[in-house]
Amino acid sequence: MKLTKFATVLAGTLLVMGILVQARAEDKKVDPTGTYTWSVPGRNGGAARTNTLVLKLEGDKLTGKLTSPGRDGESMSTEISDGKITGSDVSFTVKREFNGNTFTMKYSGKVADGAITGKMEFERNGESRSRDWEAKKQETKK
Repeated sequence: MKLTKFATVLAGTLLVMGILVQARAEDKKVDPTGTYTWSVPGRNGGAARTNTLVLKLEGDKLTGKLTSPGRDGESMSTEISDGKITGSDVSFTVKREFNGNTFTMKYSGKVADGAITGKMEFERNGESRSRDWEAKKQETKK
């Protein structure tokens, strides 16, 4: 009888430990630090525009900068804000000004296999819109 109680307690303990180890493994964050690029089609059939995103994970804070070509040919570089990471999910906001208007774009995505795949949400002409985006991580030169 004592052996059965011991086996039951031991089995229960192992089960709980297994669940805790699994939960801790799932809670482990991916490090998205690096440089990512992606292209978007140009307006009215124009040349594609390449965006560059540099991310850095500092503790629990995600910081970085988004650089994209401007309409005049010069690149615009903007610090991201509200950068967050939960597991492999990242999100951040980019706010830009053009002709006295402020534009806010909210990016969210999942980091996996050297890429971030997700959605970018923004408002245009009073309408909420979204686009898919997939940024590939660039290899660092040693």
